[in-house]
Amino acid sequence: MAKYLFRLFISFILFMCLTPVFVRAQSSVSGNVYDYDNKTFPIQNVVVRNLSSKELSRTKAAGQFTLPAKIGDLLEFSYVGYHTDTLFLIDLKPKTIFLPPNSKLLKEVEILSAKVNPSVLYRDPNAKETKRFGADGLRGKGNNDRAGGMLFNLGYGKMKREREKERMLEERDVYETEIRENFNKETITKLVKLQGQELIDFMAIYRPSEPLIKSERPFNYTYYIVQCYHRWLKLPADQRKVYPMPKLKAN
Repeated sequence: MAKYLFRLFISFILFMCLTPVFVRAQSSVSGNVYDYDNKTFPIQNVVVRNLSSKELSRTKAAGQFTLPAKIGDLLEFSYVGYHTDTLFLIDLKPKTIFLPPNSKLLKEVEILSAKVNPSVLYRDPNAKETKRFGADGLRGKGNNDRAGGMLFNLGYGKMKREREKERMLEERDVYETEIRENFNKETITKLVKLQGQELIDFMAIYRPSEPLIKSERPFNYTYYIVQCYHRWLKLPADQRKVYPMPKLKAN
């Protein structure tokens, strides 16, 4: 009887010692975060914050996260370009979160430098002389010459058009440079499994246009490339190729 009581006492002591460890091991929640529109696309670097305990974590490459938490805590999920979402924990089972993109989010633009077009400071050699007419219709004469009159600058319109054309060319060059730096073989092969001629055809079919880049600033190239890849997979084999232009016969 004494041995039985001794064993029971030892079992009780071990149970009391191991119970806090077991509780601590269960005091966390894990899961994955995906894009709401593309349910198979994981989102990396999503900030997962426990608003109850102030604990913080970020999702990894596959969208997975682990955060200390307990039942009754409130979790917040936030990422640039997506709506912030919250989750009230009623249990500690693995969670699957879908964040919807925020298409109406206003982007902050930071101006780092400014370039002044030197042509603004010089006279247009093709501009004609400005003429000033007095009230009597004679150049430089008349009682109202100092008070005012009519001014005609016959070369201003052409100079303005030339400056606007140069501004548009500089703007186009900025967008083209951005596309080349973000939509190339290196960035695409890091996201999707394309190589060789398939990669070349994919880039030719889905290269983003300047109006598309301008419509959403800053443009999310990663999201765009993954979306285009899923569209490309749905295309028939004959539509995944870019065929050369037919040669015109000489007269």
